[in-house]
Amino acid sequence: MDWDDLRYFLAVAGAGSLSGAAQQLGVNTTTVLRRVASLEDDLGARLFERERTGYRLTAAGEKLVEALEPVDRRLSALPRDFAASGSGSEGAVRLAASEVLAASLIAPELPAFRAAHPGLELELITDPRVAAIGAVPRIGNPLRDVDVALRAARPTQGDMLMRKVGDMAYGLYATPSYLAAKGRPGQMSDLAEHDVIGFPRGETPLGPVWWMSRAEKSSRVTFRSSSAAARAEAARHDLGLTALPCLIADRDRTLERVFGPDLLGALELWLMARNDLAQLAHVRAVMEFLVEAVKRHRAPLEGRSHEVTELPSKPLKSP
Repeated sequence: MDWDDLRYFLAVAGAGSLSGAAQQLGVNTTTVLRRVASLEDDLGARLFERERTGYRLTAAGEKLVEALEPVDRRLSALPRDFAASGSGSEGAVRLAASEVLAASLIAPELPAFRAAHPGLELELITDPRVAAIGAVPRIGNPLRDVDVALRAARPTQGDMLMRKVGDMAYGLYATPSYLAAKGRPGQMSDLAEHDVIGFPRGETPLGPVWWMSRAEKSSRVTFRSSSAAARAEAARHDLGLTALPCLIADRDRTLERVFGPDLLGALELWLMARNDLAQLAHVRAVMEFLVEAVKRHRAPLEGRSHEVTELPSKPLKSP
């Protein structure tokens, strides 16, 4: 067996197509096809079913992925591990988050982080494969190219430190001009004959995604997007009502909240890091920074307009 064929196999398994794997590996599709065929010949097993939508793993292919995933994780992490060794609280950390969290939660906190850790370089990646709603695909290590991730919905992979750090609430929003023309709904049943901007049909049905899928049954879908920024911009152009994170939409003066998170719900925010990397000082510093950032932004994240402040308790006076 040519061990390098395994790398081509994992690329196709992760991308789901020859073209995607070829782009990832920097080769042409013929090379990928030839290497996968060579591996199948060596193993005497068919690893993929060739379908119109792409390449689907067979039972034998699934078994091979399970065997290779731990090896793939360790090999892909070697450059970062060597670079991090002996770095103390300094070094470079690659952090993955959604565009919403990157721009509205993390970026505003960077000046304080920079002042506290001047020797630490933080690289923020808005990778939808890691930060998207729902479960990360099992095939394709979600932390292959990053050290820490902040994402919506609980991860499913093992060999990782996982911690729920908060919730990101959603509301239903539209422009005042749209509401003046179409009327302001008071409950879900009032959405009949309204225009809505929805999520993609394949999105994991969690919280606001599930709510919108029900709302769409009696309304007209004018546009779909997994991008909160795209949905918000479409709403600003009176294309309809849409679900948005309260963190960004409540600050937008061009939009009005129609329903709140009490109806639409929220997505859980989970902090992820590889167990071994989480022990390094500079990675731990980024993780602690994210936990504190979520705490400081908890009110807007949860869609609450005012922070609740607990007054210190006073001893009761005897009558």
